[in-house]
Amino acid sequence: MSLIKYSVFLLIPFMVAPGFSYGMDLNRQSSISFQSAKTAAEAALTACKKNDYAVSVAVVDAAGQLLVLIRNEQAGPHSLDSSWRKAYTALTLRKPTQELAALVARKPEIQALGRMNEKILLLGGGIPIKVRDHVVGAIGVGGAPGAMLDVACAREGIKAIKD
Repeated sequence: MSLIKYSVFLLIPFMVAPGFSYGMDLNRQSSISFQSAKTAAEAALTACKKNDYAVSVAVVDAAGQLLVLIRNEQAGPHSLDSSWRKAYTALTLRKPTQELAALVARKPEIQALGRMNEKILLLGGGIPIKVRDHVVGAIGVGGAPGAMLDVACAREGIKAIKD
């Protein structure tokens, strides 16, 4: 057999099966898009602004990475950090931060939950964003005069992208 025929014979498996996985198992995770994150953040900011609440809003993706962070020009500088930490906490723990804060208040033995790392913030205003049962991101709002008001604005953000 000539060298050229032999070389072509060796390449045929690679040309026939380009999707061959080489034994790798890839993890696929759905995540919120930048456009949806931006829409949710803007809707939450607008909802708070209608009630004269100066807030910051953060949206993280399914990996907990910041996608959008916006701040009303009147919001305190601390609200940037708190909104991001609330979104991160809701994503990481897969529950609204208001529920987590209430749970820790009822069960002091799990207070360490709030100290797992410096990013966790157990204060209302963070809500996971779900598609069916899958968490694809989270939104956090900080700066309104009360955690329940932050929650209400975060819910408006999620409502804006519900469909």
